[in-house]
Amino acid sequence: MNRTIGTVLLILGIVMLVWTGFTYTKKEKVIDAGPLQVSAEKEHTINWPPYAGGILVVGGIILLLTGGKKGD
Repeated sequence: MNRTIGTVLLILGIVMLVWTGFTYTKKEKVIDAGPLQVSAEKEHTINWPPYAGGILVVGGIILLLTGGKKGD
């Protein structure tokens, strides 16, 4: 079980180091007055710090090295 979690953390950490965030577009209502509706598309950005990916990589490596027993 530790090896599986370690592998997932390692892969997720590497992805987070390479890909530091993403942007998505969301339609939001600006005016809603009866039959009249005005919408605008707004961009939202989600970023995470690079050290978060590094922490996941280190945690994944530790779990892979300590989870070598077959009795997990």
